[in-house]
Amino acid sequence: MKSSAQPMLQAIVENFSEVEKGLPNQEAIEEANRCLYCYDAPCIQACPTGIDIPTFIKKIASGNLKGSAQTIMTSNPVGASCARVCPTEELCEGACVLNHSTKPIMIGDLQRYATDWAIQNEQVLFTKGKPNGKRVAIVGGGPAGLSAARELARFGYAVTIFEAEKEAGGLNTYGIVSFRLPQAISFWEVQQVKALDVEIKTNMRVGEDVMPSELLENYDAVVLAIGMSKVPNLGIEGEHLKGVYDAIDFVKQTKSEALTTEFVGKKVAVVGAGNTAIDGATCSIRLGAKNVKILYRRTSAEMTAYDFEYEFAKQDGVEFRWLTAPVRIVGNDKNEVTGIECIKMELKESEGDGRKKPVPIEGSEFLIKVDAVIKAIGQERYLSLINQFELKQDGGVVLIDQDTFQTSNPKVFACGDVVFGKGQGEAMVVTAAQQGKQTAYGIHAQLKKEAIETA
Repeated sequence: MKSSAQPMLQAIVENFSEVEKGLPNQEAIEEANRCLYCYDAPCIQACPTGIDIPTFIKKIASGNLKGSAQTIMTSNPVGASCARVCPTEELCEGACVLNHSTKPIMIGDLQRYATDWAIQNEQVLFTKGKPNGKRVAIVGGGPAGLSAARELARFGYAVTIFEAEKEAGGLNTYGIVSFRLPQAISFWEVQQVKALDVEIKTNMRVGEDVMPSELLENYDAVVLAIGMSKVPNLGIEGEHLKGVYDAIDFVKQTKSEALTTEFVGKKVAVVGAGNTAIDGATCSIRLGAKNVKILYRRTSAEMTAYDFEYEFAKQDGVEFRWLTAPVRIVGNDKNEVTGIECIKMELKESEGDGRKKPVPIEGSEFLIKVDAVIKAIGQERYLSLINQFELKQDGGVVLIDQDTFQTSNPKVFACGDVVFGKGQGEAMVVTAAQQGKQTAYGIHAQLKKEAIETA
């Protein structure tokens, strides 16, 4: 690399350092002492994992940081990550009683303060349970799979996680931008699970390297926590051109490969308006892109990105083009992206799903000159693997018993993104973590019942 590019690359590397800084000691203690430690605290009810928030905050106030971290992580096995990525203003902080008189307790920041202390001091917070002779296989080492593994290990199960990627952690390791969630945080949560003698087999793709039939034969229960697959095609001309990216792969590359200067000075269009689209846009800015536009066929009122993600993107200089849909990606004779042709949309009344339907305005086509297009319009499902397990599903959403998380195969349980959709909850990291715990409880109840019946 030429020496003139070194300062530019160094600036890009610094751009991917964590943006938000943790609370200083004195500020954390003062904030903890603001808490009213409510009886029947509404913040606990608002937390999908049911963290005892007043207790962990009180432990910070009294200087018991290990106890605080244990309280958090007992309820949420990925609590260090969630301290950074949860929409706390909509959950625990949104429910804080102090909203009515002053400002809510900074619950997310205090959660980070306690878990950061545990990370920095290399704490191992849990111990495995007495072995019970039962074995459980978990397919997928993301938030849901790790949570299920942690709970099962504490119950005494021998647990093996089969993870397709080089490292476990799923979305937290590969799918959330480094300047919001450094990989080191996710790796520590993985280590907390490994410390319970959970075996994690990485680079192991179920359905290819090991077959579902083998897992069903060799384990007492199987957990399907496989998350979601790649971004689907836009279905327009030009998607094959050089400079068209899958947003999931794009973000993953910034977290798992050396950063480069290839985006410096480029103009980028991101199609979609969810959290992944925001990540693709802000990554582009931090890689040195000259201009980044998010194109969305509806309005800001319908976008699925969290409010704080939207505000963050605007602060980074990302432009938003509402009621805009791509119709064609334009390239040159070298098969490189040079533009994206779009059409203006208008919202019509919905046909029953509750959302207004975007309809093209005839004759409103226009061209935006860009050097790259990032697709972020949701994710496909791992239908092939679901079908290999022969599970009942609806459009790739595995059907489960809502109490036990058991699938149509009594030996297979499912949690996380693979069961989200079709009205079944919101796909958040914290919700996946809670489902992983509930799945472990469902398996434990099932196998205990079987043991009693065969005794």
